[in-house]
Amino acid sequence: FTEMPTQNFVESCFWNFDSLFQPQQHPARDAHDTFFISEPRVAKDFPMDYLYRVKQIHSEGGHGSQGYKVDWKIEEAEKNILRTHTTANSARMLYRLAQQKEFKPVKYFSIDRVFRNENVDDTHLAEFHQIEGSVADYGLTLGDLMGIIQEFFKKLGITKLRFKPAYNPYTEPSMEIFSYHEGLKKWVEIGNSGIFRPEMLLPMGLPENVSVIAWGLSLERPTMIKYKIDDIRTLIGPKVNLQMVYDNPICILDN
Repeated sequence: FTEMPTQNFVESCFWNFDSLFQPQQHPARDAHDTFFISEPRVAKDFPMDYLYRVKQIHSEGGHGSQGYKVDWKIEEAEKNILRTHTTANSARMLYRLAQQKEFKPVKYFSIDRVFRNENVDDTHLAEFHQIEGSVADYGLTLGDLMGIIQEFFKKLGITKLRFKPAYNPYTEPSMEIFSYHEGLKKWVEIGNSGIFRPEMLLPMGLPENVSVIAWGLSLERPTMIKYKIDDIRTLIGPKVNLQMVYDNPICILDN
C-alpha cells in the first residue's frame, strides 16, 4: 500500500463532495453536518476540464447514468470546509492516477483526522480519525473488499463483524461495517465501504474496466472495542488520561 498525502484539513466542497458524485442538495453538505470555513471562504484552483465533466455527470448524466438532473453550481463546489472524510484525498489520488499514460493497479491508504458537526457523546466526536483505503485494479469484487476488511480487523484481534447493505452516493454496492462492543453490549458501526461508482471514476479518465474497492474505517471505535473502553471521549479530547501515556511502554515496530 502507498500512503496518501493527507495534510490538508481544509478541503473544497468540489473534492470533498462533487468529485465523489455526491449531489449538491445532499443533507451531508448542510451546516448541521459540516464545518464551513469563513476565511478563505472559497477555493479557486481546480482542473477545469475535469470540473466540467463532473458538472456534466451531475446535471446531465453520462456513461449510462442519468445523473441528478439538477442545476450544478460552481459556487457550491468552491466553498471551503473542514474535510468530513479522507475520501476526498482518495479522489485526488485517483484523478492523478487517471492522468497517467498507462493504467497500473494501485493500493492506497491513509490515517488522518476528519471533522463532522456532530453532538458529542460516548460513541461520537466532532473530530476523529479515519482509516482510509482503496484498491484500483481489474476485476475486483465485493468479496475482495470484504476479505480485506476481515483480514485487517483479524490482525487487530477483532473477529465479531457484520456487514450491512447501505447507501452512499459514490459507491454501489455499499456496506456499513459493525463490530460487537462487549462493554456497551451492542453492535457499533466501525466503518463504511463499497465499490466506487462509474459516475465518480469515468469523469476522472480511468478505464471503464477498472474497479476501485474502498473503505473508510473509524480508528477510535475499534480501539474502544479492543481495549473495552466505554466512552470515546477518554481516547481523544479533554478527558484523555495523560498518565496512561507515561505508564505504558513505547511501541517499537520492527522494519
